Amino acid sequence: MSASSPMEVSMQNPQDGGIGDQNGGVTINSAPSPILPQDKVLVSVEVSLKPSSTARANDVQSAVERMLEKRSLSYSDGPVPVPLDDRFLTENVQSICICDTDEWVQNHEILLFWQVKPVVHVFQLSEEGACEDVSGDGQPSTFNEWILPAKEFDGMWESLIYESGLKQRLLRYAASALLFTEKGVNPFLVSWNRIVLLHGPPGTGKTSLCKALAQKLSIRFNSRYPQCQLIEVNAHSLFSKWFSESGKLVAKLFSKIQEMVDEENNLVFVLIDEVESLAAARKAALSGSEPSDSIRVVNALLTQLDKLKSAPNVIILTTSNITAAIDIAFVDRADIKAYVGPPTLQARYEILRSCLHELVRTGILSHLEDCESMLPNFASLKEKLNMPEVQDAQTPLHLCKQLFETAEACEGLSGRSLRKLPFLAHAALANPYGCDPSKFLSTMTDTARRERSELPD
Repeated sequence: MSASSPMEVSMQNPQDGGIGDQNGGVTINSAPSPILPQDKVLVSVEVSLKPSSTARANDVQSAVERMLEKRSLSYSDGPVPVPLDDRFLTENVQSICICDTDEWVQNHEILLFWQVKPVVHVFQLSEEGACEDVSGDGQPSTFNEWILPAKEFDGMWESLIYESGLKQRLLRYAASALLFTEKGVNPFLVSWNRIVLLHGPPGTGKTSLCKALAQKLSIRFNSRYPQCQLIEVNAHSLFSKWFSESGKLVAKLFSKIQEMVDEENNLVFVLIDEVESLAAARKAALSGSEPSDSIRVVNALLTQLDKLKSAPNVIILTTSNITAAIDIAFVDRADIKAYVGPPTLQARYEILRSCLHELVRTGILSHLEDCESMLPNFASLKEKLNMPEVQDAQTPLHLCKQLFETAEACEGLSGRSLRKLPFLAHAALANPYGCDPSKFLSTMTDTARRERSELPD
């Protein structure tokens, strides 16, 4: 999708037309409702090429669009099988995935194929990994660099579960920021800085969300920016113990960034982690406990960020663990200031549910063949719990109730701790092979309570 593609359209709710099954099956559609193309829902379809593929992105895009036209199915998030009878696609495509339908679907409605306009994004993952800046003089590295989209970040966006709307809010912000710049909106009349600030306690996935956002945008805007790079700045390393050198480190870092930005087909993301360290250095200098050089370093950094405002192809992503310590001069520059707190009950349930799906997929958890029905999503679970039917312990409801109780027991744990919980529970089992799901969930609840009891006050 180009930067000028619309991010929001209205979805009509036709009174007649197709009938789709609730599991995303074939839609019977004898009399399509006359929805105009501009009223169709834009749904992103991400197509990952095999590492060996040399096919042109446009050719793959056309082939996938033709395949989707023949596919009379309802749309929901998740993978689409690569058709085995299409030799071109099977030779070149690693995976096809439908995204963002949850933005349009509410109350368990489904998107019928004639309501949707698929927007196909074709990409190939870079396998190079992080390239670390090596100063050679014993100083810590000031930044790491990735070519995007990177294999290292594949699947990270989907694994991050937050309150409803946070990830879509960030995607829409970035789309608007790039669009306003590309369209030449006068910044003196309408102000925006292309700076995102995510703040909140440690372990809530702020840094991962920044990296995943950069990855996702590199895929969504690859038709406009065929090259994308992520620079992760080590804020602490910019404050050398030889403060006279710090200014040089900042100059060197931004000289490197400016070289990337000068290539107009290159989209550059600059990630500054723990940005509160800038404020700490300035405060210490003002109190007299640090050399005044540190003020100059912070000011130099802010000046360099201001210079990047004139470039249309840069987005600054920042994080902070200590909201109160963020430099006010920096806060004023941020367009979006989003709080990322500990996961809610719904988020905890969905995080643990995704962990169990992975353990089932790998065979570590057994006797759970139909994972979707036995462990439904949170919205479906709430409906099931409100049903008057009484079910015994062998039914699917028993397992999802157990998972719900585990999620309740995890209150206060960070997202990082939740992702470790299934491993810790498995390590606590007397017989870790051929594990029964009900016993595993019980062990996971006990493990969660133990982890909570060990949290510092």
